[in-house]
Amino acid sequence: MATMTLDKLTKTYDDGFTAVDALSLDIKDGEFVVLVGPSGCGKSTTLRMIAGLESINAGSLCIGEREVNRVHPKDRDIAMVFQNYALYPHLTVAENMGFALRMSRTPKQERNERVNKAAALLGLESILDKKPGQLSGGQRQRVALGRAIVRKPAAFLFDEPLSNLDPDRRVATRAEIRRIQRDLGTTTVYVTHDHEEAMALGDKIVILKDGVLQQVGTPEEVYDNPANLFVGTFLGSPRMNAIPATLSLDDGSPHAVVRFGERTVRVPVDRDRVVGDAKDGSAVTLGIRPHCVHLIDGSGESTSQAQFSGKVIDVEHLGFASDLIVDVGGFELSVRTDGESRVRLNETAHLKVLPADMHVFTA
Repeated sequence: MATMTLDKLTKTYDDGFTAVDALSLDIKDGEFVVLVGPSGCGKSTTLRMIAGLESINAGSLCIGEREVNRVHPKDRDIAMVFQNYALYPHLTVAENMGFALRMSRTPKQERNERVNKAAALLGLESILDKKPGQLSGGQRQRVALGRAIVRKPAAFLFDEPLSNLDPDRRVATRAEIRRIQRDLGTTTVYVTHDHEEAMALGDKIVILKDGVLQQVGTPEEVYDNPANLFVGTFLGSPRMNAIPATLSLDDGSPHAVVRFGERTVRVPVDRDRVVGDAKDGSAVTLGIRPHCVHLIDGSGESTSQAQFSGKVIDVEHLGFASDLIVDVGGFELSVRTDGESRVRLNETAHLKVLPADMHVFTA
């Protein structure tokens, strides 16, 4: 196992495009860190620099106490699991799992012991004599994981390993990966574009956009206290509502002034929910997660919460919840309710939001 330190790590290609821009990150020994962001954000490039498959233009990368900027991939003591399983079709499961050990001239008895131990951990004992063509996608992914485990590396690197699996198998396999990582305690860096996968797996989540670090924290920290509008809207489903507003500080307490069509609403907000350099009259964006918008019986005014109403223009019934789209003065507000919604399509929904449930993002 090992720590990792990325100090202003930078990757710029020959055409001048900077894929990763001065990324600094500390990864603790045994930590499960997930790099997440949209396509092209630099997460896979970062992983490939850690693996030694991409050169580093600036900054430094240390695994343990050793800087590895110019260390060959095979000498970095890491194991990588790719989206493509890359199994040898003519070899059995056991032979695929033990291939790297055979190439490193590990004694046969030790090789077999490691393979059998990994197979037991992954539930592969019954298929050790089968070949990849006889396996399901989930089984092949577990074989690829087993091939990494038998090497006993200082760190695991995962590059979107579940993207080829169907949804049910993805959920089951990610649970297996998390369990195995906890059992082994091996430092792990995992890349995905799926925010739900990131939230489910990571001890720490690293959110990237256009090669630039946006926020680092536990799943709870980045979800409950997003550093900016991008993080707030990227994490969570349904997507966070982002409402243009103007910040008002003239009465001693912060309000977001929102125009819904012809109606202007002063929305009270908590001061500690204001993100950025806020000034009176600043253009801001009010961020409200759909599950924080609550249905109420009437639309009476309140000074302690935001209340407004609108027409329900879409309803999705999910069983455990209902997702509504409510037209509030021309703005389509996403609302998630528990269970079946008590308002129907084309009816009027009366809504409230508490100040503590709103984020105010400044530019």
